[in-house]
Amino acid sequence: MTKGPFEERIVVVTGVSNRGGIGFAIVQRLLDDGAKVLLHSFSRHDAERLEVGKGVEALLSELGGISERLQHIEADLGDPDSPRRVVASVVDVFGAVDALVVNHAHSSDQSLATVSPDELDRAWAVNARAAVLLVQAFAARHDDARGNGRVVLFTSGQHLGPMPGELPYVLSKGAVHQATRTLADELADRGITVNAINPGPVDTGWPSDELRDRLRPAFPAGRWGRPEDITPIVAWLVSPESAWMTGQVIDAEGGFRRHLG
Repeated sequence: MTKGPFEERIVVVTGVSNRGGIGFAIVQRLLDDGAKVLLHSFSRHDAERLEVGKGVEALLSELGGISERLQHIEADLGDPDSPRRVVASVVDVFGAVDALVVNHAHSSDQSLATVSPDELDRAWAVNARAAVLLVQAFAARHDDARGNGRVVLFTSGQHLGPMPGELPYVLSKGAVHQATRTLADELADRGITVNAINPGPVDTGWPSDELRDRLRPAFPAGRWGRPEDITPIVAWLVSPESAWMTGQVIDAEGGFRRHLG
């Protein structure tokens, strides 16, 4: 078999429970490029929000099944010990870890009038606290002698315009955005880069038909973003070629025009 560009790279990808999601597309791309991947899922979250149908077992099967190149861990990242366990798991099964892709998210449909303390706490714990603890755990277990340590975070477009009705999500993802540069600075001397991606509106199965139709004209391409639009950016950020890029939040929205939404 021809060696891919990521041969011998070991990557953790969180939030891979949905066949139509960005996380699945990232794992598929990394495997195709030769990486070894620990896939994290919390299928209960997607089961509550999306009609996933087949479950994580079918998702793993579609990726080629558990093997010497693909492993899986289920964890609720709202548990403060889960980030440590996820990173420990990749080192246990593959012997090292080179890159961390923090793709998971807890979405919230609450406005200022309806927001609750419990939902604020849950969004903060899963989206912001877990992201920082995952980076902490990654930094503690990454072997600098391997070089090219990479962290890729995911934020959202809250810095570009309002996101009404998603207040807990906006707060928690805004924290990830603001932490990116500081995390990058803390790890720069070890050759570990930290960047974040704002993928803009991506159709992973969550929007209603009405919302799809209403926002479609706001995309110059005449369509919503797709997971495969984001995976090449992630692949580059995870690769050794991205060594000179750190502390950045990349707005990869396909020219999304908020004034038309």
